[in-house]
Amino acid sequence: MKIFKLPDLGEGLPDAEIVEWLVKEGDAVKLDDPMVTMETAKAVVEVPSPYTGKVAKLYGQEGDVIETGKPLAGFDVEGEEGDEVDEQPIEDSSSETPGEDGKSREETEESKPAADVAPEDAGTVVGAMETSNAVVTETISSVGGIKVTPAVRAVARKLKVDLALVIPSGKDGIITRADVESASRNPDAVTPSAAAAPRAAPATGRTLPSGEWEAIRGTRRTMARVMSESHKQVVATTLMDDADIHHWNYGQNITVRLLRCLWAGARVEPGLNAWYDGEQNMRMLHKGMDVGMAVDTPDGLFAAALRNVHNSSAEAMRASINRLKENVNNRSIPPEDLKGYTIMLSNFGVFAGRYATPIINPPCVCIVAAGKLVNEVVPVLGGFEVHKTIPLSLTFDHRAVTGGEAARFLKAMLEDLARPE
Repeated sequence: MKIFKLPDLGEGLPDAEIVEWLVKEGDAVKLDDPMVTMETAKAVVEVPSPYTGKVAKLYGQEGDVIETGKPLAGFDVEGEEGDEVDEQPIEDSSSETPGEDGKSREETEESKPAADVAPEDAGTVVGAMETSNAVVTETISSVGGIKVTPAVRAVARKLKVDLALVIPSGKDGIITRADVESASRNPDAVTPSAAAAPRAAPATGRTLPSGEWEAIRGTRRTMARVMSESHKQVVATTLMDDADIHHWNYGQNITVRLLRCLWAGARVEPGLNAWYDGEQNMRMLHKGMDVGMAVDTPDGLFAAALRNVHNSSAEAMRASINRLKENVNNRSIPPEDLKGYTIMLSNFGVFAGRYATPIINPPCVCIVAAGKLVNEVVPVLGGFEVHKTIPLSLTFDHRAVTGGEAARFLKAMLEDLARPE
C-alpha cells in the first residue's frame, strides 16, 4: 500500500481538518482526481489524488485534524511496492482537559461524531515544524443546550440558520450538518415551538457556571500560536497620536488614506517598512510596500496582503480591499496573499476603541492601528474649533527600529493625513 502523507497546504501550517472525503475506501481513482477537501487555518483547499489506483485506507473521518506530514490516505497501486507507516496515534493535548470527576477527557469521553465541514469566516480588522501521528476528533460544544460541533456551527452561520430552531437528529441530541441544511431549505418547517423540546444535558466536557471547555481550532489556533511567538520574539514599543482630518475633501475613503499614509511614512523612514531576522541580526528594507490587513473573523485573526500599495491608485486600493473582504467571506484567500507583507495595518476603529497596543507579526517590524474617529476641540488662531481626528497607534520592534525613526514615521503619516486629498 502506498501511503500519501498530508502535504503542507500553506506556509508552515502544522495541520489541516478534513472537511469532506470525495472518495471512499475501495474506490478506483486516477492521478489528480479530487480526493478530499481540507480546512487549514487560512483556507479551504481541495487535495487531489497523488496516484492512479484503488483507495485502500482513509486515515481519518470528516472533522478530524491531520498533522502535516502524517498519513492521509493509502493506495493500492499496480506495479509499485507499498510503504511502511506507523499508525499509532499520540495523545492530543486537548484530551487532557479534566472532566467533572477529575479524570482526563481521554478517560471519560466516548468518541465524538466527526464534523462535516470546516469553519468559515467573515469580517475585517487585525494579526521547523514538529509533527506527530495524532488524529483528533472534533470537540462537541454545548451552548444554551444546543449540542453541535464548531464546523456545523460554521455551516449554520454561513447558511444563516438559527441553531436554536433546528431539531437535532444526531446521537444524544447533536445537531448534524444535514439538520442545518434541511432547516435552510425548509425554513417554514422549523418553528420555535418545534425546536423548544427539552435538550439533554451535556454528557461530556468540564461544565462551568458560565460555559464549557472547547478545543481551539482553525484560524483561532493559528492566532494563538502567532501571538505567542510574537510575544516571545518582539521587543514592542508603541507611540500614539491623533491625525487631524478636518480639511479632507468630501468622499475620502478612510482605509485608502490610511494605506497611503503608510507609504508616506516609509518614504521618510524606510526602516519601518522592513523585515528583521533576530537570529541572524539582519534586516531587509523593502523598496515597495505590501500591507498586511488584519482580518477579524468569528474564529480568530489573520492578515492578508494588499499588494503594491506604494504605486496603486485610490481606486485600485479600494478594489483590492473589496477583493480581500470577498475572499475572507468565501474562505478562498489564495495562499500567496497570506504571506510576504512588509508592514501591517489594523483599522479596529470601525468597531470601537481609540488607542491600542497592536501585535506585530514577525518578520515585520511595524504595525499601525487606527481607532474610532472622534471630534476634538483644537486651538486655531487664538480661538477654538472642533475637528474630526483619527487616533493612531504605532507599534514597532525596538530591536530593529529606534524611537526617533518611529516618531518621524508617525509624523509623516500625520502630515499626509492632514492633506485635503
